[in-house]
Amino acid sequence: MEDIFLKPEEILTIDLHEMTVAEAEYYLEKELDTAPEYIKVVEVIHGFHKGRAILNMVRKEFFHPRIKRKYIGLNGGITKFELKKIEKNNLEKK
Repeated sequence: MEDIFLKPEEILTIDLHEMTVAEAEYYLEKELDTAPEYIKVVEVIHGFHKGRAILNMVRKEFFHPRIKRKYIGLNGGITKFELKKIEKNNLEKK
């Protein structure tokens, strides 16, 4: 996945700073449930200097039917989700 090939409007950025793990998980789920079909990548900013609880939740525990793949880049405080195309059946199986 190369961001250079994406239009800015195809990337959704979600900042989870100052949230608890439960709040972050709820917020991520709602954002992915309602993200428009044209969104291809979700950039999750979770940080890691104030603890790794949210980082671990995002990278290891969080799953959603729209996530095709998770990417960890050079910035340790960001995880990117490549999204699948919306299919009604995928969202209804939750």
